[in-house]
Amino acid sequence: MAQAQVFENKAPVLGINSLGRIGKLTLWHHVQRKYFKEIIINQGRDVGTGMETIARLIETDATYGLLHRFLYGYKAQPVVKIVDEKNGKLLVDGIPVTVLRTERNPMNIPWRQYGADIVVDCSGSFKDPTVPVDDKKGSIRGHLSGGAKVVIHSAPFKIKNKALAMPDDTITLIYGINHTAFNPKKHAVISAASCTTTGLAHMVKPLLENEETSTILTASMSTIHAVTNTQSVLDKLPKAGEKDIRKTRSILNNIILTSTGAASALAEVIPEVKSIGFMGDSIRVPTNTLSLIVLNATFQARRNGKGGAADIDTKKLNNIYEKTAQVNPLVRFTMQQNVSTDLIGEDAAIIIEGQFNHTRTAFIPVNLAHIPNLPAELLKNLNEKTLQVPVVHAKIFGWYDNEYGSYTNRMGDLTVYLHKNLL
Repeated sequence: MAQAQVFENKAPVLGINSLGRIGKLTLWHHVQRKYFKEIIINQGRDVGTGMETIARLIETDATYGLLHRFLYGYKAQPVVKIVDEKNGKLLVDGIPVTVLRTERNPMNIPWRQYGADIVVDCSGSFKDPTVPVDDKKGSIRGHLSGGAKVVIHSAPFKIKNKALAMPDDTITLIYGINHTAFNPKKHAVISAASCTTTGLAHMVKPLLENEETSTILTASMSTIHAVTNTQSVLDKLPKAGEKDIRKTRSILNNIILTSTGAASALAEVIPEVKSIGFMGDSIRVPTNTLSLIVLNATFQARRNGKGGAADIDTKKLNNIYEKTAQVNPLVRFTMQQNVSTDLIGEDAAIIIEGQFNHTRTAFIPVNLAHIPNLPAELLKNLNEKTLQVPVVHAKIFGWYDNEYGSYTNRMGDLTVYLHKNLL
């Protein structure tokens, strides 16, 4: 009984696998938040000249500046201190942080020893939740074998063998969209989706929840996306079998067209989207963070009492987002003339650029003879073989800080929620 009591009251410990872009920013988020009283980082190898290098990498960032200034302003002093070089012990703004530098395979990382019930895997190496625990290259499930109760993957899952189904204990969750679907008796392997899916979900949900805009006929999105570490600084040869050779071109001076799974992943967190013909693409541009979603949506308009189409105009569209922002802090609405750097670090899933949103209303002629399975007798008895269908096309713009402000902060919210709801 005494042991159970100690277990229940133990201070919460967070595990982070990898100190890449999202791994480091996840550390920044939780150091600032201070829900977790201790953080264990698995880097799995030596870095630079030792803990001094790691401390420096944690303290500095080319996008967001120095950690102490990020937390407390320009007069602040450094907040990362080395406590024990040999055992990888740091104090980061008063939070004990241990850096493990031995194991790369998740199943060999001793999370149980450190009491880390929840682990955020930011390595990007273990995307397939069907890979068995003992796979020699490692598996996302290895973290569970190592002692974690729940593991969060900081990217969408990708099953390599298309014949396999998503495991029952696996789910994709976005905070503020479907995070309450977490079932601690069932779910152990969680995907926090992607930065773009997070922003897109928060753009689409207010439309589906509004009666006038819930009838989305079709939609598409393009994300004007900042560069990532998967791209090349200078041109290089692609790996064998690489299909998209554009990502091997220099990120310094190119606009690069590529794909995104955000539109398909959206249906995993908002099932209503499955009935919409949704398309998506990504345009990489040479900026370090802050991306923009351009959402195109076509709605079936309603007729007013005079027989005309009741438009969903720009004013109504902006009003939907403005009202959403008043009750949901994860969605922000602005009528300012922003440029991308104005919003770096902004703590919101999406920032709707109201001044640039616009709509157009039209009547689309639909030839009933081309409608599949329409009874021939019905068609024969109709005086008019063409229907004039009122539609509204909307173009909606939403900013999101694809690294810290939107994605890492929302994954941090999700992490705390899941930990609070663990059995």
